[in-house]
Amino acid sequence: MAKYDYLIVGAGLFGSVFAQQAVERGKRCLVIDRRNHIGGNVHCENVEGIQVHKYGAHIFHTSDEGVWEYVNRFAKFNHYINSPVAIYKDELYNLPFNMNTFSKLWGIRTPAEAQAEIQRQIASLHIDEPQNLEEQALKLVGRDVYEKLVKGYTEKQWGRACRDLPAFIIRRLPLRFTYDNNYFSDAHQGIPLEGYDAMVEKMLQGSDLLLETDYFQFIRINPGIAAKTVFTGMIDEFFDYKMGPLEYRTVTFDTQVLDCPNWQGNAVVNYTDKEVPYTRIIEHKHFLFGTQEKTVISKEYPAEWKPGIEPYYPVNDAKNQSLYEAYCMLGRARTDMIFGGRLGSYHYYDMDKVIRAALDTAAREL
Repeated sequence: MAKYDYLIVGAGLFGSVFAQQAVERGKRCLVIDRRNHIGGNVHCENVEGIQVHKYGAHIFHTSDEGVWEYVNRFAKFNHYINSPVAIYKDELYNLPFNMNTFSKLWGIRTPAEAQAEIQRQIASLHIDEPQNLEEQALKLVGRDVYEKLVKGYTEKQWGRACRDLPAFIIRRLPLRFTYDNNYFSDAHQGIPLEGYDAMVEKMLQGSDLLLETDYFQFIRINPGIAAKTVFTGMIDEFFDYKMGPLEYRTVTFDTQVLDCPNWQGNAVVNYTDKEVPYTRIIEHKHFLFGTQEKTVISKEYPAEWKPGIEPYYPVNDAKNQSLYEAYCMLGRARTDMIFGGRLGSYHYYDMDKVIRAALDTAAREL
């Protein structure tokens, strides 16, 4: 007989929420993770008394009342508002694209003036059916916004020229005709006061936990340990890449402790000039309004993914989507398996969407 009802592979948000829901319903769960910490990519490390988002900035935001109620069972959130700025050469702009941005670009003051300028630029381009990402972005926002705030950042992020990327990657570029620098329009937004690890630790209460544990080695030694497995790793790796590997983009981080209390004055600063090799700099202390004497910054460098490196962003073009669907067919044939999360479903989720997917999966399963 199996010792556990569920073996949950991955102590990130999807696996931890599923484990919490299963334990709450009286199920026995073992959670394993190949890393030496819980939380997956929302994991934070304490450096100089500052919660450092080791795998990039994670700002919780949602309009899903059920998810908001759920996470507040495990954490108290502050009132942090994400208001990034963008630097293009020696110019600084507010994000998202709003009246502060347009005023800086064109010296205008009113929404009508901004809308007229954007429409003038779009009309002058004569783009009917966009054939690539560049044409799609130009048709959405015009040349000035595209050239200064979209083009370089996107090409660094994807490692390809915008004209070589499919149009569907950018379905919309929100234009806001108000003087509002809040990046998200969700009803709820903030950072857990005790950090994401503390939140996930509470979710995992009642489950057994093994860190620094590779699933493939573990299951060879313990083949019948659980009646069912929830797998949040790479679905193509689970099937030994038998139909070929899915493609990803990854990010490397250059994190530095600086001997000053405030280095850039904002948590998130994007660098949209292609000549700057990193996409953004995060100053972590600002997420929790820190007053420490030192500060910690992280520069983010996008790169092509290779085996052995952490995969971040799925390359959701037609070729990879078709390959993922083929792996899904194999997954559906395995009645002893549930695949989920960012890697298991080959989908880049916001945190609230991961939690919603885990709650819904648990509701169907349990």
